[in-house]
Amino acid sequence: MRNKAVALHYDYQGAPTVAAKGSGLIADRIMKVAKENNIILHKSPELVEVLSGLDIGDEIPEALYLAVAEIIAFAHTLKS
Repeated sequence: MRNKAVALHYDYQGAPTVAAKGSGLIADRIMKVAKENNIILHKSPELVEVLSGLDIGDEIPEALYLAVAEIIAFAHTLKS
């Protein structure tokens, strides 16, 4: 099975949106760019499976707000 990655963008206005997504080499590149920019990575195969079904620019569905909010809060904790 090929690895997958989804990058989210959140500007604190509205819901987070899908900024990038891909599998295989594209997923590797997304993760490499994130690491180079000190962006925290979170591994959740179930969540990436749902998010990868969205188009770039789409807001995440309301059903995922809590899960994504917890990840964002955790990332902020790690950065502080």
